[in-house]
Amino acid sequence: MTETEAQASSPEDSSAVESKVPSRSMKHSGLLKSTVINGWPLFWLLSLTLSAFTLIAMSGIDMSSPDGVSHMISRSVRWAVPFIYLVLASAAVPVLFPSAFTHWWSRNRRYLGLVFAVAMAWQGTFIFILSNLHSSYYYEDVYYLRDELEGSSGYLFLAAMVLTSFRFGRRHLTGAQWKVLHRCGVYFLWAYPFSVYWWALYYYGHAESIDYFFYWMGFLAFLARIAAWGKRRATRSSSLQPEALHRSAGILLIILGLSASATGGAWQASVTEILTGPAWSANLELWLPFWPLEPFLPLFAIGIGTWLFTGAFENAESYDLTRQ
Repeated sequence: MTETEAQASSPEDSSAVESKVPSRSMKHSGLLKSTVINGWPLFWLLSLTLSAFTLIAMSGIDMSSPDGVSHMISRSVRWAVPFIYLVLASAAVPVLFPSAFTHWWSRNRRYLGLVFAVAMAWQGTFIFILSNLHSSYYYEDVYYLRDELEGSSGYLFLAAMVLTSFRFGRRHLTGAQWKVLHRCGVYFLWAYPFSVYWWALYYYGHAESIDYFFYWMGFLAFLARIAAWGKRRATRSSSLQPEALHRSAGILLIILGLSASATGGAWQASVTEILTGPAWSANLELWLPFWPLEPFLPLFAIGIGTWLFTGAFENAESYDLTRQ
């Protein structure tokens, strides 16, 4: 054995060397604390990059034609969608996968949300151009009442969330009101693109690969929230064992929901017919956003299954006792 090999084989020397060499995780943690990719610098980095790509795309398209403006509406949405999905999942990922990266993700959710707002501002600009400069095209080929209601509601939520993301707007709300506004707003702004991609996959039948990507990204984002909620419930009542019947029913519902999420085309027509059978339900479908909620049924099943699996009634009793 050489002198070098002997030194390397010494436990004391080896531990000393290891203590001086930062691990890969420590390097990543340090990088994620850089001011360049946190807070407002992150916002400006992402929003300026997004805006630059938007301007480059506009330069290669005939913006004087309604088709060109319509194309930019679609493109701006595709740039916006990943950010609302990231915001939705941001609170859940540190619970499921605690790490420096997931905590960085959660810590910067406000700025990711504001980048989403910038992308949607571009979309709003293109919609304004189309509806005013090409009004006949817009109202004959694009406009649909329920889509208009869903889109307008989304912009109202977004505007309120942006204003209350700053101190001057937040001071007009209580803490509870702020939480309700932002939670409902994030859910609504997630639901709109998620449902669009669900219908593209399972109803219209001409989905592109990007539609599959955004559908599953949105599904996994909400699934992460359900899983994190279930993990918190299970941790809170770890001393209580749910009944076997509840756990079995929960597992079955979760499996059913996961299967339904990938087979929407097989059940959509029959479920829609059942849900819109009553006249009142058929009328609601004309104007109520997302009704009758077909894209979300698999997630409802998974959520109820998680509730049962983690102790539906046992957990509730434990929670009531802890509050007394």
